Amino acid sequence: MSEKKGFFSRLKDGLSKTRNSFSSGINSIFSGFSEIDDEFYEDLEEQLVMADIGVDTSMRIIENLAHQVKEDKIKEAAACRTILMDTIKEQMKVQEDAYDFENKKSVILFIGVNGVGKTTSVGKLAGQLKNNGKKVLLAAADTFRAGAIDQLKEWSVRAGVDIIAGQEGADPAAIVYDAVAAAKARNTDVLLCDTAGRLHNKKNLMNELHKIYRIIENEYGDAHLETFIVVDGTTGQNALVQAKQFSEVADITGIILTKLDGTAKGGIAIAIQSELEIPVKYIGIGEKIDDLQKFDADNFVNALFDV
Repeated sequence: MSEKKGFFSRLKDGLSKTRNSFSSGINSIFSGFSEIDDEFYEDLEEQLVMADIGVDTSMRIIENLAHQVKEDKIKEAAACRTILMDTIKEQMKVQEDAYDFENKKSVILFIGVNGVGKTTSVGKLAGQLKNNGKKVLLAAADTFRAGAIDQLKEWSVRAGVDIIAGQEGADPAAIVYDAVAAAKARNTDVLLCDTAGRLHNKKNLMNELHKIYRIIENEYGDAHLETFIVVDGTTGQNALVQAKQFSEVADITGIILTKLDGTAKGGIAIAIQSELEIPVKYIGIGEKIDDLQKFDADNFVNALFDV
């Protein structure tokens, strides 16, 4: 329990920039309006949009709020705060089976543009799974970014897990093929593949990913497959654009949202999950291994609203 509290306090600290810009505006609306009218809803929607929750998602949240207010016959604006929080929490709930991969023979592909913290997220998750008693193997299949292989090798040492790597510029699919063979031979629980670190040529990216998917399907068909996209929370709506673009070429099963401690745009977590209907499975709020944590909608929204 103390570990969870420790992370929640770090989450509150990490989201301080978002909370300072978000909750002050939201709270001023709840305290500034005594009655619920069109102007109240308009001002509230504007605050949600400014928090990078996005226009479409903000409109949906306001619609849900207005419906609940009418149904419960609520008259005072201040009473809407809890309903607003509950509405956002409900929208962001992660399904119970979201982390089933931990208890199966699994392969997880990590995709995302350069600079979002993808390789670091691979390393952190590897360390956590290892600490939970899992046998973990890394595949350095992001072979085009200079330094990506060496960076992942460093993480393999820090996490105490094995790694399969080739030379810079090597065929990523060939690395995954070797990693799959090693994972089977070594009875690995989870194979984490760092791959696809670019988006400037969608056709090449699609071809590369399809080759990798085919190899996993043909060589390790009984493994549970996940594809996580890693996006940088500090980029706000651009993170949503990246996630949308990658979802066009890959079957994304989860989102890792990094660098939430350095941004006032933390509302993007709400927008991404709502717009794409892909769960945010992990959030990163710092550099330490345990600063990457499973996403908890209640904790996130409570930290955002400073509860």
